[in-house]
Amino acid sequence: MVVLATGFDAMTGTLNRIAITGRDGLTLRRTWEPGPSCYLGLASHGFPNLFVVTGPGSPSVLSNMVVSIEQHVEFIAGLLSWMGERGHTRVEADAEAERSWVDHVRELAEATLYVRAPSWYVGANVPGKPRVFMPYVGGVGAYRAECEAVAEAGYKGFAFA
Repeated sequence: MVVLATGFDAMTGTLNRIAITGRDGLTLRRTWEPGPSCYLGLASHGFPNLFVVTGPGSPSVLSNMVVSIEQHVEFIAGLLSWMGERGHTRVEADAEAERSWVDHVRELAEATLYVRAPSWYVGANVPGKPRVFMPYVGGVGAYRAECEAVAEAGYKGFAFA
């Protein structure tokens, strides 16, 4: 058997291949050059109304992906409904909430061996990709509880207009 692989750039590769442009001409590719930065693995500051399903900072690739996708879509749908009820048409991750979440994801990962292995979890299979552990290792239950707490607090960590 011969297997020909064209590459695997997990969690960010597909998004970096699209010219996603946010506020003031900022591109997601440029923003993520030092490593991906996403609040709850769902949204990035500077990119209004852009949601990432199973993005960096979510437990997606360490879970049953379908379950994580469903949870993300339900969260986003709830957020959009909440926005509509209040007349909001624009949302993005708050910069401080995003930084805090990225730090939390990193701190949890540093307590594991995941960060020590040269694997695709840290981008080691892609030349030039920054070595950042991307998935949330706190577990699907803890992640879901965090998302529910964010929603119950009026989608704390998101900025609306």
